[in-house]
Amino acid sequence: MTVQEKLDLITATIDDMKGEDVQILDVREKTSIADYFVVCSASNDRLLSAIAERVEEKMRELKERPLRREGGTNGWILHDYGDIVLHVMRDEQRQFYDLETLWRTMQPNPDVR
Repeated sequence: MTVQEKLDLITATIDDMKGEDVQILDVREKTSIADYFVVCSASNDRLLSAIAERVEEKMRELKERPLRREGGTNGWILHDYGDIVLHVMRDEQRQFYDLETLWRTMQPNPDVR
């Protein structure tokens, strides 16, 4: 499965689950921890969990499992799929941490790749 196919599956699943404001951040030139971050918002904790669970379910159908899972009780769930890290966040956490601005304004790291 290509990275683009994974991105398409993850974003389509988020859309189906009514996740909001899906953003794909290309971080290939900025960090070695992943190629892309997918960030989306959920309006409540129940939806937050449901989105993360459904994405994991869909990825497992294609033999892709998260390397790591974090969060759940603090309004932020992270699933690390190696080349893609999924961040499902409540609006409050998303506004506070503002991952989009952080990663978009970060300068490329010449030591990466």
